[in-house]
Amino acid sequence: MDAVISGLATGFTVALSPFNLFLVLGGCFAGTLIGALPGIGPINGVAILLPIAYGLGLPPESALILLAGIYYGAEYGGRISSILLNVPGDAGAVMTTLDGNPMAKKGEAGRALSLSAVASFIGGTFSVILMSLFGPLLAGFAVTFSPSDYVALMVFAFASLASLVGSNPIKTLLGATIGLMLASIGIDANTGVARYTFGIPDILAGIDFLVVVIGLFGMAELIYLVEQQASGTLKALKIDKSFVSLKDLSYCKWTILRGSVIGFFIGILPGTGASVASAVAYGTEKRMAPNSEGFGTGDPRGLAAPESANNAAAGGAMVPMLTLGIPGSGTTAILLGALLLFNVTPGPMMFTQRPEIAWGLIASMYIGNIALLVINLPLVGLFARMLTIPQQFLTPMIAVLAFIGVYSVVSNPHDLYMIIGLGVFGWLLRKMKFSLAPVILGFVLGGLFEDNLRRALSISAGDYAILLQSGNSIVLYILAALVVIVPIVLGRRRQSRAPSEAESPDAPA
Repeated sequence: MDAVISGLATGFTVALSPFNLFLVLGGCFAGTLIGALPGIGPINGVAILLPIAYGLGLPPESALILLAGIYYGAEYGGRISSILLNVPGDAGAVMTTLDGNPMAKKGEAGRALSLSAVASFIGGTFSVILMSLFGPLLAGFAVTFSPSDYVALMVFAFASLASLVGSNPIKTLLGATIGLMLASIGIDANTGVARYTFGIPDILAGIDFLVVVIGLFGMAELIYLVEQQASGTLKALKIDKSFVSLKDLSYCKWTILRGSVIGFFIGILPGTGASVASAVAYGTEKRMAPNSEGFGTGDPRGLAAPESANNAAAGGAMVPMLTLGIPGSGTTAILLGALLLFNVTPGPMMFTQRPEIAWGLIASMYIGNIALLVINLPLVGLFARMLTIPQQFLTPMIAVLAFIGVYSVVSNPHDLYMIIGLGVFGWLLRKMKFSLAPVILGFVLGGLFEDNLRRALSISAGDYAILLQSGNSIVLYILAALVVIVPIVLGRRRQSRAPSEAESPDAPA
């Protein structure tokens, strides 16, 4: 504990210097703006600005503080387009659309934005505290996860999808299957065989996540708005001066705590990231929370759970990067590259050999969380006013943001046509009452599932028994089975109890 206190004292000395404090604030503000652009997300934001940070000749600790501020700010900013436009800023914000956008459509955009900011602040701060206290110990546990354990984790995540969203589990599973099919497009990394490319060279490398999420969410929402406008059924959105209240925070306190715990521990597992954390947190909350029938229609708990989880996962992903030199997510892989660019080798020795970098970064994350809350809460009203823009202007604005967001990252005209095609497909799925979130999650989790299954079978020379040889795997499979079985059993018990209560002589006439 003394070493932690001494390290934090060193870190705050570095982070609170006027220049580094300016970098924290500037990085958080720039990250918020970048994250608010549909599809850009933290990984692309940090990648775009890394050459600038290096080119400015900043000291390593200052450059990393700037990039970490952009990372955290983009995680915050991703919620803005998710709530207001139903277009996720990145993979971790997909679950935010499920209850955040319905709240905005009910005239509670300010309440949704401010609640998500507070939940993100609590989740992010919780994760930094745990990282300060138990970082090396937790990183040691994370690296014990084998490929077979990751397969079990993905099975658990897929099992959670069955009752995750929507009232029809069959449609939910079909949506996840569609996502898996999209994830399989491209050249098989093991055999070199092209799968489902139909001779189109532009998709030999697969379909980029950015294209899928912008097409299925952004373009589908655009077509939906145009359809309503053409039929005369488009209603103007009412905007009130709603804001998060102490009653909301009291109502969501256990939700935020559970989401923070889930997000942090999933975040420290290399390769998982905020998308898995937010999905598991949302699914867990839907099962554990009382009166969860309103999830998916604007329940504040359905917004608080993924928002606290994805920011906690962002902090958790820093743990293996700093203590072991293993990136926990795509964004931390870029931050790891930034460290190597400055000739700094991450790992346990960095905390003693370069404490100004390791502890300076951790201290800046405490400051960054507070800065993001201070920056974002006063702007809630301004963001909410975006929904008062007339639909004839808002619709093309969504289209422009979607196309700019994709082309600025992938720079391939073919992907713009792909967005339109996926947009039409997403619109048809909406017409058939499919939720689009399982499609996106199936796409994200499908790649992780296949990669780890291949690695596990390569290790065992094709013996599937390896999938059941780990204690971690067995626990996760048991949890996956319970997730599927328990709701069915409870549902049947409620159904059998209802007739008996109706026939009871004490029942009111």
